[in-house]
Amino acid sequence: MSGGGEPPRVLHVLTGCTAVGKTEWALRWAEANSAEIISCDSLLFYRGMDIGTAKPTAAELARVRHHLIDIRAVSEPMNVAQYSALALGAAQEIAARGRAVLVVGGSGFYLRSFFGPVADGVEVPSFVRERVSAMRDAGGLPALVGELARLNPDGLGDLDTANPRRVANALERCIASGRALSELSREFSSAPSEFAGWDVRVARLDRAPGDLDARIARRVEAMLAGGLREEVSRLLAGGLKSNPSAARAIGYRETVDVLEGRAAPEGLAGAIARDTRALVKKQRTWFRTQLPAHPVHDASEDRGERRLFLR
Repeated sequence: MSGGGEPPRVLHVLTGCTAVGKTEWALRWAEANSAEIISCDSLLFYRGMDIGTAKPTAAELARVRHHLIDIRAVSEPMNVAQYSALALGAAQEIAARGRAVLVVGGSGFYLRSFFGPVADGVEVPSFVRERVSAMRDAGGLPALVGELARLNPDGLGDLDTANPRRVANALERCIASGRALSELSREFSSAPSEFAGWDVRVARLDRAPGDLDARIARRVEAMLAGGLREEVSRLLAGGLKSNPSAARAIGYRETVDVLEGRAAPEGLAGAIARDTRALVKKQRTWFRTQLPAHPVHDASEDRGERRLFLR
């Protein structure tokens, strides 16, 4: 409950795998429930990343007011702490207008901000970042993992040691704080979420694997026909590669490889579809293991917008 005995404000979260059909379901629910939409997609922040993200069209954006879309240049990375603060501000503004709040997206890293803390409060000085960067340049990922293991004799927990960015971040935090990952993790898990005072209700859309695979193939074909290569060329000129999260996103990284001569053009559609299917597999695992209990709806069936969220 929120302060003063008032009931908590309600936050609806609609999620699901890439290409499952979240956009149309979200628009219909928002129209039926006087809602505004907060994007929870890790790429829709960026202006110009339109075709490769299947960003809602101008007509779709006109149907329902959207927030946190097209708020950054592609050369300006977004982090989860920034996103959480912006999402909270948008939710508060929407609720203050008496409108329902609907979060829509499938980016697990950002979805976490609605259910728990997103930043551990460790300030990493520039000299620590430079030290870790020099270590990576000299010895690569094995050097970072080795140093992290030395600083954490009790183990590295569930850290993805094959992910250079996460290993570097973990090492920076251990060095800056002088504490082990396990201690930082305990403190982090006990911290409150930005949305601790909200009643967060989750619903997920899914489809049969064959249906989703067919939708992925059609989406890729539409992206390429709609000018994905030209879009990526413009984004490269605008600083795409200075934002690693955006440059390595599915659809963009494969196209960059083609444009820079590392891959054959005729294999582009297949590569994007393959990598999208691999992402879907990871997303499904994350949804099952990381989200609180929630209803799952078959996106191919029309059960009525008002019954998405069961409580």
